[in-house]
Amino acid sequence: MDFVFKNIFGSEKHPNILISFLNATLKPKDLITAVEIKNTDLNKGYIEDKFSRLDVKATTSNNEIINIEIQLKTPFSRGANDILSLPLQENPLLKNEYNMIKRSLYYWSKLYSDQLNEGEDYSVLRRTICINILNFKYLKTRKFHSGYRLKEIYSNEELTDVAEIHFIEIPKLEEGSDEKDMLVAWIEFLKNPESEKVRSLEMSIDEIREAKDELIRMSNDDTQRELYEMRAKTLKDKISALNEAERKGIQKGAKNKAIEIAKSMISIGLDKDTIAKSTGLDLSEVEKLID
Repeated sequence: MDFVFKNIFGSEKHPNILISFLNATLKPKDLITAVEIKNTDLNKGYIEDKFSRLDVKATTSNNEIINIEIQLKTPFSRGANDILSLPLQENPLLKNEYNMIKRSLYYWSKLYSDQLNEGEDYSVLRRTICINILNFKYLKTRKFHSGYRLKEIYSNEELTDVAEIHFIEIPKLEEGSDEKDMLVAWIEFLKNPESEKVRSLEMSIDEIREAKDELIRMSNDDTQRELYEMRAKTLKDKISALNEAERKGIQKGAKNKAIEIAKSMISIGLDKDTIAKSTGLDLSEVEKLID
């Protein structure tokens, strides 16, 4: 999904696609009519960077700085049920990677502060917006789209609209959502561009049809396919590395538990052979605990 979004929504050749998506997400009073896309490069090094997150940066006709980032939850092996059952914020394997709120605030602050050169006045600072598209559930809200600004905590009065952070959680889009809402239409496209819903939408919405045509062109382009396969390999490598870390973590936890049980058995005077058989520890390991 991140590769497709970067190529289609971040393409200078198809600005109307990004304009449509931004108007659907932000619903501004004055519609965005033009965008200048900043980071169009998608070279081999970027694709193979195991820590990269594909994003789209742009400035709009409304004098805004926009950054859209795709966050993909990495699947783990089926043996990780205990770990996967934890909330993302508490998950020992995911909490650093998916500490989305603090990460988004930090990244927003960089985009905002980097606008000023030495000696420039604060008045030149522009409205800065970060949009996070997630293929997993993250926030407590049931809505698939949430937007946040700075507000007074008692009266809810808005301090400023200069800071805005959005989260779009694709799995929260409910069946039967109003496809006349353009954001719903775009999320349906991201979920499955080959679905019957999208086939119907592309018949009536020019930007959806343009995005679908570009997707077909990418699929038939050897260079684009090679880059896509590189990106897929990078994500598979990441999955393998995290699964290995998970496996080692579970093994270490089981071993520590066995040692604690063995210590309790030693304290009540059980013999070392019984302890070894009961805990699964080697006899030599039990002897070391006794010594």
